[in-house]
Amino acid sequence: MMKRRDFAALGLGAVALPALSHDAGFDALAESFLEALWKLDPDAAVAAGRFEFAPLITPPSNAQRRKTGSFLNLWLNRFERLPDAPLSTSQRMDRTMLLAKLRSDLWRLDVLKEWSWNPAEHNPAGPIDLILNTDWAPEQARVKALHERLKKLPGFYAAARASLSNVTREHTELALQQAPGVLAVLDDVESHAQQLGLGSLMRPDLDAARAAVAGYQAHLNKLLPTARRPWRLGAALYETKFAHDIQSARSARETYELALARRDEVLASMHAQAAALWPSVIGAEPPPADRFALIGLVIAKLSERHVKRERFVDEVRAQIPQLEAWVRDHDLLTQDPDKPLAVRETPVYQRGVAVAGIEPPGPYRPQDKTYYNVLPLDDLSAEAAESSLREYNHWILQILNIHEAIPGHYTQLVYANRAPSKVKALFGNGAMVEGWAVYGERMMIESGYGASPEMTLMYGKLHLRTVTNTLLDYSVHVLGMNEADALDLLMRQAFQTEREARGKWRRVQLTSVQLTSYFSGYSEIYALRERLKAKAGPAGFNLKAFHEQFLGYGSAPVRLIAAEMLKT
Repeated sequence: MMKRRDFAALGLGAVALPALSHDAGFDALAESFLEALWKLDPDAAVAAGRFEFAPLITPPSNAQRRKTGSFLNLWLNRFERLPDAPLSTSQRMDRTMLLAKLRSDLWRLDVLKEWSWNPAEHNPAGPIDLILNTDWAPEQARVKALHERLKKLPGFYAAARASLSNVTREHTELALQQAPGVLAVLDDVESHAQQLGLGSLMRPDLDAARAAVAGYQAHLNKLLPTARRPWRLGAALYETKFAHDIQSARSARETYELALARRDEVLASMHAQAAALWPSVIGAEPPPADRFALIGLVIAKLSERHVKRERFVDEVRAQIPQLEAWVRDHDLLTQDPDKPLAVRETPVYQRGVAVAGIEPPGPYRPQDKTYYNVLPLDDLSAEAAESSLREYNHWILQILNIHEAIPGHYTQLVYANRAPSKVKALFGNGAMVEGWAVYGERMMIESGYGASPEMTLMYGKLHLRTVTNTLLDYSVHVLGMNEADALDLLMRQAFQTEREARGKWRRVQLTSVQLTSYFSGYSEIYALRERLKAKAGPAGFNLKAFHEQFLGYGSAPVRLIAAEMLKT
């Protein structure tokens, strides 16, 4: 899972894109928009690496929302009036993406209104952590900037409380779960302040900030018994959100139906693979007639091979150079050896949704670290830890690292800011980003990575997860699938462990549409590759060139990239 902060600009040689005209006026207008956006939204500025906005914080108040709505409408009108004709390929993509962002933000503000029913939307910990632990200024300057921000936290939480009405129980529980992580970040600030001799100066404001967090927790605990809002989006909201978030050439319903067809293909292949493995993995016992039972038994037995729980994060760290070497030795992509990836335990305030995810720096701070956050298993019971380890067994853990790191998210991030604009880096399309990571899994298996019948079967299992994500999300939010049927889909029909399945059920209650981005993006990227292969013929298609040209456009929607690549 890619955690959106922003993409890192790296100095690799640029991939040649179509040489069309370039309008300096558009660049100036886009830059003016960005500068105005940072003033309106200091948290977004900090996420992008503009730390001069660190002392500021925007309260989630009605007045601020009215101001935001006026801002979005103003800039939407400006970009709508701008013609496409004089723009370069990259600029036309940028304009399309900016229009999509502005329309999406307005819809979220005025229609979806998640700020009113999702208490976890109001979590100030991320920017505080970035400001404190990013080396953008001397430590004393960072702590002093945070002091100004902390003074505003009581007002922030007061506005958050006033914003909430008709909340969902599930999102309220998530906000309560994450609150200790906010307090832990404040403790980290105090520790730094004490080391600098600023502890007594900042303590009153830190105490007031902690009291504000406690007040928010108390308010949420009062709301919890009467939290009745349905968390399911329903067909109308879901289809609209899919259009805004995914920006696919297909509708949500069409993507769901394509996933159903792909599921049948994957299961047929896995059935044949598991049947071939049965004698060596299970033995002389006759295999069951039911394909789900046969596949499930083989996978369950193979899943007993996994790393020890205390080595989970360390094993992820150890696999990164191995994947880099494979990509290099098989000439799949050019990589940047000067940008290391920092594997760390997921910060407490971010836990509760995903097992792992990439967290890159903002494009204004390309020198900062990119983090690969991995959820540690230390605090789990022995049973829960074993369930997670079986899910992320010897083979699946390697594919997870392909997806999250090399050549998946991290490698794509290396290329992202090579496109000649900040727009694609700042507002990258999630389906392209997740789709590339899923495509990267297939590309590595096709190249021979981990070649064995066991890896092939486990790849099928993880690919089936991608497909099932789409089926689950649509079925739950649109078709009304209940928990029992969802768990059956995940565990019996997609061979996931109970812990993984229950985690996914929780995730689908807390998020919507994002789970479809994996298959949607992947299916469009793979279809583009196959069309270009057919067009070029076996001798004329170069896989590395395809990868680098595709990534060279930046994190634009796949449909926009495909339209350009199919022209050539």
